[in-house]
Amino acid sequence: MNERAANAVHRPDLPGTLLPIWHLDPGRALFMGALGHNALHAHSVPVLLAGLYDALRLRIGDGPWQRCAAAAIPAGVSYEFDVEGQPLAVLYLEPQAGRIDALAPFVTKTTETSGALLGGSSIVAALREIYEARNGAAWAAEALDDLLAYSAPRARRAMDPRIAHALSDLEVETGLDATAQCAATRVGLSSSRFQHLFADEVGVPFRRFRVWQRLRRAIGEIIDGSNFTDAAHAAGFADQAHFSRAFRQAFGASASPSLRKVRSAAA
Repeated sequence: MNERAANAVHRPDLPGTLLPIWHLDPGRALFMGALGHNALHAHSVPVLLAGLYDALRLRIGDGPWQRCAAAAIPAGVSYEFDVEGQPLAVLYLEPQAGRIDALAPFVTKTTETSGALLGGSSIVAALREIYEARNGAAWAAEALDDLLAYSAPRARRAMDPRIAHALSDLEVETGLDATAQCAATRVGLSSSRFQHLFADEVGVPFRRFRVWQRLRRAIGEIIDGSNFTDAAHAAGFADQAHFSRAFRQAFGASASPSLRKVRSAAA
């Protein structure tokens, strides 16, 4: 990463002045930017949180508030955080790429709370380098490849091929017609058996994961320059208000702070 560092902004004294970075590609998504308080929410995929310059205040479910440098949280586990305007990195790992065990190596000296791992961070320097670089969004994919290659040996067993097939279909079918019944029929399972197996493999029900895939699509559309209304329609939401409600429910905060202005890969 030495060549990348040459393009760093070198303003660690003013980290909150940098525009957020959103990066999405198959298997993962990365957000980096200054945030505040995100109310109680749960994701449909496992996530890694890492404070880029300071520890974060984090609460798992209705448990006590704790401070940590990083946390790995399984799909479906509710949490809230408050970073008080400081930059935070959030890595979302799609189920095809692994469960929380693929993120666990990035959290050190861990304590476990309701399946979530809290502790130090082994990759905060690498994440900070992406965030501070002027063109960090352009090489985020390469950096994530490097980081996740380290954790690959810890990734979970192979996923049931029927669920893997259904997940592949969902990557392109984000509309309202992507139903559990249709997905079950395609992979030769009854609806009830499919939904039970899906929840077991992915960690959340099919309907909830479908909303996550549509949110990913809408976020990607906005990053590429679409306005919120067009992005919402492209992802199968009824309108911008529908998208905004789904975003707040999934992320615990409004979409505007993280999506109104972002650094693009072309910057």
